[in-house]
Amino acid sequence: MGEKWTTKVTKVEPNKLTLRGYQLDELIGKLPFSSTAFLAITGRLPESEEGKLFDAILTSSVDHGVTPPSCQVARTLASTGVPPVQAVAGGISTISDYHGGAITRAMEVFYGVPEDAGKIVESAQDYVARARSEKRVLFGFGHRYHNDDPRTRKLLSLARELGYHGGYCAYALALADALGEALGRRLPLNVDGAIAALLCELGFSPDVGNLIFALARVPGLIAHVMEEKRHFKPMRRIVVEDHLYEGELGRGL
Repeated sequence: MGEKWTTKVTKVEPNKLTLRGYQLDELIGKLPFSSTAFLAITGRLPESEEGKLFDAILTSSVDHGVTPPSCQVARTLASTGVPPVQAVAGGISTISDYHGGAITRAMEVFYGVPEDAGKIVESAQDYVARARSEKRVLFGFGHRYHNDDPRTRKLLSLARELGYHGGYCAYALALADALGEALGRRLPLNVDGAIAALLCELGFSPDVGNLIFALARVPGLIAHVMEEKRHFKPMRRIVVEDHLYEGELGRGL
């Protein structure tokens, strides 16, 4: 027998499963998956508003079409005959410093917000100036498709509504303004930057930023992998620029 080690996540006994101190069967039907994920990651149940905001964060990143590396890899693997689980896992494995990684990188910066709210703008301008002089990339700003991302607008609006648009959000927006002034063109906060600011507001540590993005992206990858396997011939040459959307439009809640 090896040396005993401990975990604080889950306890499994005959006919009883405990997650972070709560019986799992008591959570079923009472706690949404997003809030259960929050509990598993943080060790505590989210407050009502926290749960709504975290759920919105996950929804905002569920998919972004066929062009991201995660989708390209997942579809390619599915096309070669790899089992669906491995194809999705392959897509998730592409999430790194440059794909989804902007969330963690941005969180590391946003946690440097000055305690004095009156110094946020000045601090943002100083940070941008230093970053540019050192030729460092600022993650969480600008987007290859969107210059007014509706996901960013909705997340920040919801954060205001729920009372979580605090200093981290203010600092993120101030950095966007400072970066735009320095470059002479608008470079708005993108969805990764918005998610990063909100995860800071919720108290998450930067090292889980990429993981939360990966959690959000799984359903979209499942959809792409199953579509590839069900509707296309194996081993096809996938040219993402040649795709056309023929799904439904205009559906409302």
